[in-house]
Amino acid sequence: MHHLISMPRHFALGLVCAAVMSAGSAYAQNPSPEVARALSDSAQTTQLGKSAAQLRSADYIVAIVNSEPVTNNEVRARIQRVKENLQSQGIQQLPPEDELAQEVLERLIVEKIQVQTAKETGIKVDDYAVDQAIENIARQSGLTQQALAQEVARRGQSQASFREEIRNQMLLQRLQNREVDGRVQVSEHDIDQFMAQQRQKGGQDDVMRSQLNLGHILIAVPENASEAEVARLQARAQEALQAARTEADFAAVAQRYSDGGAAILGMRPANRYPSLFIESVASTPVGGIVGPVRSPAGFHILKVVDKSAGGVDAVVTQNLARHILLRTSPQLSEREAAQVLSELRQRVEGGASFADLARQYSEDGSAAMGGDLGWAGPGQFVPEFEQALNALEPGQVSQPVVSRFGVHLIQLVDRRQATLTPREQREMLRNVVREEKLEKAHANWLQELRGQAYVEYREPPQ
Repeated sequence: MHHLISMPRHFALGLVCAAVMSAGSAYAQNPSPEVARALSDSAQTTQLGKSAAQLRSADYIVAIVNSEPVTNNEVRARIQRVKENLQSQGIQQLPPEDELAQEVLERLIVEKIQVQTAKETGIKVDDYAVDQAIENIARQSGLTQQALAQEVARRGQSQASFREEIRNQMLLQRLQNREVDGRVQVSEHDIDQFMAQQRQKGGQDDVMRSQLNLGHILIAVPENASEAEVARLQARAQEALQAARTEADFAAVAQRYSDGGAAILGMRPANRYPSLFIESVASTPVGGIVGPVRSPAGFHILKVVDKSAGGVDAVVTQNLARHILLRTSPQLSEREAAQVLSELRQRVEGGASFADLARQYSEDGSAAMGGDLGWAGPGQFVPEFEQALNALEPGQVSQPVVSRFGVHLIQLVDRRQATLTPREQREMLRNVVREEKLEKAHANWLQELRGQAYVEYREPPQ
């Protein structure tokens, strides 16, 4: 089941830019003759889709990445989304505008390099995978797909552009999985060393206590809101708090009340959450709800969906699952694999044995065991697989689920609250250490990729 182990990354914008900026400007001044000729040729053809003159009439090019343009409008649109995301997390102190623009530009450059590399090496993401990713985004945000489309439009982005952005992010994920993830191994010594470092830093033997999954509802307060408006919004926050405490479906409550952001933020180290959130839920048990908590962004309702804790009382939610995996290929697209799995799902609903079908059809190492993946806690599967699994009740079978490994059909056999053994705690720590090592390996790989690319910066037209 190792192929399903989760490899989450939480790269801050500044971290990525710091890793790649040093490789940028100097190289761009001295492109190879081959690259220079390619750039010259592209300026005389329609390879860019639009000529520079056409783009400058409504916009202008700020950089060329291997003959592909980055426009000022792309940078401005991304800056706006970065600001909105930070504000939704209660973060109001932003970098100066020129610094933020430079960081966003560098991020877009690196993304374009990765997308180009992915396409050149034959990595593809078909429409079915994009459709499913958008469904997942809507579900995690507590929105219907129609409401998500309206939110995208409100931000000034077309649906076609939004879909292309999702497709590109999936291309990046698959490229990184192929090029980086296989490089990282975690030894028992690495885990011992990590635990020793944690003890030295804070005297904490219990590093698992910092792993949290929070539910979040935001009642946004405008920057210049009057006292009456603040009071009205605080009353709405109190109403949302009461609904969250009395209704079983937190995501449904978030859909009714929240002004943005995901309803369930996902299991992550505590330092990846705003400090205000961590302080607010410090003594809250799993299932507990706190709020309204005030930040510059507004009022927040927080639910402790799950937490992992070290020591003898470490308790987490574990799932016992089976799956059938079909790997995609030039002969089998994601949509075609999903159609096959949908037919198998119908057979299971008609009384067929999921385990027997897994033995017959699954292209995973678990096939011989009827697709059995064993008991698994938070963070042990890739996010898209884990999200689908967590949405099931025991006995239920998911719709086909696309991941970087192929397309899955998942059956939840059972769910339990379990006290972790010392060995299981070490395995959870293995995921934490692996994530740290992946971030470093990923940053190094990005720097290598950035150094191999031709990047030319352009001045704004006068």
